[in-house]
Amino acid sequence: MIHRRVGALELISASPTGAAPAGPPLLFVHGAFCGAWIWAEHFLPWFAARGYAAHAVSLRGHGESDGHAQIDQLGIDDFVCDLETVVADLGSVPVLIGHSMGGFVAQKYLERHPLAALVLMASVPPQGLAAAQMSLLFRQPGLMSELNRLIGGAHVAPEALRQALFAQEIAPETLTRYYRRMQSESVRAMWDMSFFNLPQRWRMKDAPTLVMGAGADALIPEFLVRQTAEHYAAPLTIFSALGHGLMLEHDWEEVARSLCDWLIATRVLPAQENPLPA
Repeated sequence: MIHRRVGALELISASPTGAAPAGPPLLFVHGAFCGAWIWAEHFLPWFAARGYAAHAVSLRGHGESDGHAQIDQLGIDDFVCDLETVVADLGSVPVLIGHSMGGFVAQKYLERHPLAALVLMASVPPQGLAAAQMSLLFRQPGLMSELNRLIGGAHVAPEALRQALFAQEIAPETLTRYYRRMQSESVRAMWDMSFFNLPQRWRMKDAPTLVMGAGADALIPEFLVRQTAEHYAAPLTIFSALGHGLMLEHDWEEVARSLCDWLIATRVLPAQENPLPA
């Protein structure tokens, strides 16, 4: 994988070896409290091994991108501008795959620009965060409190990360490694996603859209994922045994394979000439 800078932004890329990439580039957008590294764990090399160029950006104030000191001044429109910068650098209309907050940013990007396809993975719904926050408050008030502390930059227990992201078993050393890479989040972006900058469906370009969710998601519960799919009249895939961190769970490859199969079935990506074994 290649780590490079696009202006002030970190971009991690994985490309197939020995041949030109097939189809449009895949651009993965992370959710809150993390960065591009969350896709580099499994998804980027997996897609590159199958002939597709895969990239992950760290939005401003996240990962190795600039702007950490100003993170609370950054809103969703700033993150959309970050995607515009990276897409211009890639030079092609991409497939945008957004997780959680990244899915919300991807919806806002589609108000301004076309996409080869849009994939919303455990995404903040177009109606905003309010319903998800109320659901979490009633089901797991302790976790809600810990996440609010993390937004403010406080340290929280690793157990909060496990509850937030994982439904399957995770090795303690792996959880600790992920925990060390988590960070604070923009309060302004949270308000944007709650009330002040919701996606406007009538502004959005047409693009093939897939909605994916997790049946054991503590943060974006299944009923909200289903509402998102209904809102966009999009196909829906639910992984019943997984939690919010779909790309990091033990069975992450099930998610990657399902995503790849949909992109091929909708002719967004060409089929692999020599597919790897399942």
